[in-house]
Amino acid sequence: MWERRALQVSIAVAALLPVLSGLWGITHAPPGDGWTGNHHRYLNGLLLAIGLGYWSTVPRIEAMASRLGLLTALVAVGGVARLLGLVLGDAPTPPVLAALAMELGVAPLLCLWQRCVIARSRPVSPGIAGLMTHLRHIVS
Repeated sequence: MWERRALQVSIAVAALLPVLSGLWGITHAPPGDGWTGNHHRYLNGLLLAIGLGYWSTVPRIEAMASRLGLLTALVAVGGVARLLGLVLGDAPTPPVLAALAMELGVAPLLCLWQRCVIARSRPVSPGIAGLMTHLRHIVS
C-alpha cells in the first residue's frame, strides 16, 4: 500500500531531526561547571533515544501503535514544556518555533496518520460485509 510506505518514509525522515540533534548535543555540550555539560549530554541522549525509537517503528508500522503513541506523548509533553517556556518569557527563536512545530504538530499528526493506516489495513468484518452484500441485493 502506497500510504503505508509514505508513512514509513515520513517517520524515518522526521526522526532524523532528534537523532542528529541528539548526537550533536552529546558531542557539543556547553562549557560550564560539569553539571551543566553532563545534564546537557543526558537530555540529548534522551533526544537521540526518542529518534531511534521512532525509527524502530518503521519496519512494522501497523504493529507499533503503542510504541509510536508513547513516543509521541513524550515528545508532546516536551513540546508543552517548551510552550510554557515561551509563556514565561523564553525567546521565540526560529529553532524554538521549529521544535514546537515538530513536537506539537508533526509528531501528533504522524501518530494520527499511523492510526488511520492501521484502520484502513484491517479487513471488514464478515458481519458488515454480509450486511453490505444484502443491502446491495435489496437496492438492485
